[in-house]
Amino acid sequence: MAVAAGGLLVLAGTPIGDVSDASPALRRELAAADLVAAEDTRRLQRLATALGVRVGGRVLSYFDGNETARTPELVAALQDGARVLLVTDAGMPSVSDPGYRLVEAAIEAGVRVTVVPGPSAVLAALAVSGLPADRFCFEGFLPRRSGERARRLTALATEERTLVFFESRHRLAASLAAMRDAFGAQRHAAVCRELTKTHEEIRRGSLAELSAWAADGGVLGEITLVVGGAPAGETGTATAAEAAAAVADREAAGTARKEAIAAVAGELGLPKRDVYAAVVGGRNQSTTRPSPAGCPQPGVSGAPSPDQAHTSSRR
Repeated sequence: MAVAAGGLLVLAGTPIGDVSDASPALRRELAAADLVAAEDTRRLQRLATALGVRVGGRVLSYFDGNETARTPELVAALQDGARVLLVTDAGMPSVSDPGYRLVEAAIEAGVRVTVVPGPSAVLAALAVSGLPADRFCFEGFLPRRSGERARRLTALATEERTLVFFESRHRLAASLAAMRDAFGAQRHAAVCRELTKTHEEIRRGSLAELSAWAADGGVLGEITLVVGGAPAGETGTATAAEAAAAVADREAAGTARKEAIAAVAGELGLPKRDVYAAVVGGRNQSTTRPSPAGCPQPGVSGAPSPDQAHTSSRR
């Protein structure tokens, strides 16, 4: 796509807590922009006041609720030659914040796009977590519904890269418990709270320890979670007996069999069907007399699927 002459879209990172982290380039852009698209116009004005900058251009709100409707207006201004600055409440636009749609539309329209780097909660949390930072992936916010959250985490259980998440303080305890179940109680993690602010706190430990800590409640502020990746070479190698024992441990703790099988499958890097077969096979062997040589254990071939097991096996 050829780049059109005239307009320029500038994505600028804003402080994630400490206003003094704002760059000189951010100050210049706030003063020079013809139009500033801000996630929250009131927070923008407070930031400008704290920086001693007068925003000379027109200010428009640009947030999740109006992002789709307002993007064409901003693209039209860019095509008319305007210098448009996009800022969010904290951190970099487009990273779990508004921005992607505007960038995509600007590129499609042939408008030049540039960036003013700034603070990042993702990179700050990764750096102080004490976990490997050479390879990582950012997963944003987990789904709010427990079933969807469990499925997402199960899919990530064998990911060897360090994982970074954003989370609400209201869902922190539930998310850490779900991570403990999906990734294993001993997986290392860090909860990074209020980064760069007065009450900054970095809590490191196993997922079991962090889950127990968060369960007490009272955790406040903006939270970034960093979780160690699955140990290389240790996924998919567990025996059937180990898988069955792991499911039994979870069932004994009150987890329904279907959820226990899914969690163990994710933790061990095994297909759910294999874990289910190990559980059913182990129980059949413990409750039936040995079959004649060469004959299968009765009932195994006609057993329900893993997704059906919970209808008759909940405790």
